[in-house]
Amino acid sequence: MVSYSNHKDDVLKRLRRIEGQVRGLQRMVEEDTYCIDILTQVSATTRALQSFALQMLDEHMDTCVRTAVAEGGEEGDLKLKEARDAIARLVRS
Repeated sequence: MVSYSNHKDDVLKRLRRIEGQVRGLQRMVEEDTYCIDILTQVSATTRALQSFALQMLDEHMDTCVRTAVAEGGEEGDLKLKEARDAIARLVRS
């Protein structure tokens, strides 16, 4: 079971909004929109994706990682390493 299964519809709605932002960028380029206006939209889209990623990480930590650590053993260590690696990827992006 994934951490977002209880509100999958909300997660998908959020992703569709981000997808709409990306399509808006494509439309802006097709319409020869001023570069600064496009960059402003890129920034908003980037923030939306970062916010989404942080939500996913938070949910993962609260469910999958917490459960695995409470159970102990190799699985807990593996989930902690996965979380550390995910955080490192987010920080680099």
